[in-house]
Amino acid sequence: MLGCEEIQKIIPHRPPFLLLDEIDELEPGVRAVGRWRLTGAEDFFRGHFPGQPVLPGVLIVESMAQTGGVAMLSLPRYAGKLAYFAGIDGVRFRRKVFPGDCLEIDVRIERVFQNIGYGKATASVDGEKVASGTLKFSIG
Repeated sequence: MLGCEEIQKIIPHRPPFLLLDEIDELEPGVRAVGRWRLTGAEDFFRGHFPGQPVLPGVLIVESMAQTGGVAMLSLPRYAGKLAYFAGIDGVRFRRKVFPGDCLEIDVRIERVFQNIGYGKATASVDGEKVASGTLKFSIG
């Protein structure tokens, strides 16, 4: 298991934009499974939406991308590089994510050609899928 400090050695994201608390499973270049525990104290909940806080979907997608980044950038040949979004395909949101939820993120890298790759990402809460889609990334 990797905690925040170990994750920050792999990807460049830092609080408040590090959207992962831990990586539970890691197979470099193949798969990563992570968690993001939402306490409710996160600043974005104050404005999205007052009185009815919900995690913004774009942050779910970003947490999936960061998890995929850990999977790819943990490979020695990509160490110290950056992973950028190159596309987001077929992302669907199935349920809301609330303060107190623990977002579980699973990203499987499907293919990489040169420095462009694709990963299937799924986010869930308590085993119930909340979002899924394909992430395209470029490593530079």
